[in-house]
Amino acid sequence: MIQIDNTIVSLDIIEKQFFCDISKCKGICCYEGDSGAPVTPEEVKIIQSNLDKIIPYLSFQAVKNIKENGIAYIDIDNSLVLSLMNKTEECVFALKVDGVYQCAIEKAYYDKKIDFIKPISCHLYPIRIDQYENYEAVNYHRWHICNHAGLKGKALKLSLKDFLKEPLIRKYGEKWYNTLDSIAKDYLEQKSK
Repeated sequence: MIQIDNTIVSLDIIEKQFFCDISKCKGICCYEGDSGAPVTPEEVKIIQSNLDKIIPYLSFQAVKNIKENGIAYIDIDNSLVLSLMNKTEECVFALKVDGVYQCAIEKAYYDKKIDFIKPISCHLYPIRIDQYENYEAVNYHRWHICNHAGLKGKALKLSLKDFLKEPLIRKYGEKWYNTLDSIAKDYLEQKSK
């Protein structure tokens, strides 16, 4: 484990290799799971304020579901998460394009309709953040649907921290990321001796 400020970072973040291979997984992380993607109250407000620009990307059923159930709910673990489609595990903001699940929020962002890319939990995946009283635990969430991403990461020799550099900087800042990068280089150099 590595401690940086008020975070405890799993060594997996620097040791494991990863590169999302959406051609293999088809974005199934937007469709499967125990509950919706974790969101903060601030992110819910941002999504709500941009909903009129996101709705054109959604199906009639998704819009109906949002109107009936809202964009987020408290799940069984007492966590605030994005809403799911009725009777499925599919995120209400998931859309399927040519057999691949995409995020309507992210699509609106890349089409320059909004300035919010997506919830940080989605942007960071497969890193998951667990909040404790005095620190945050930064962990690699292993899920069989990402097996191909591990293989592609190995082929490209790309670490999880490097693959997720942009969202890690978004979450913790550039100084934090540079500290992690420096520690990672020292650690991996020592480990290779």
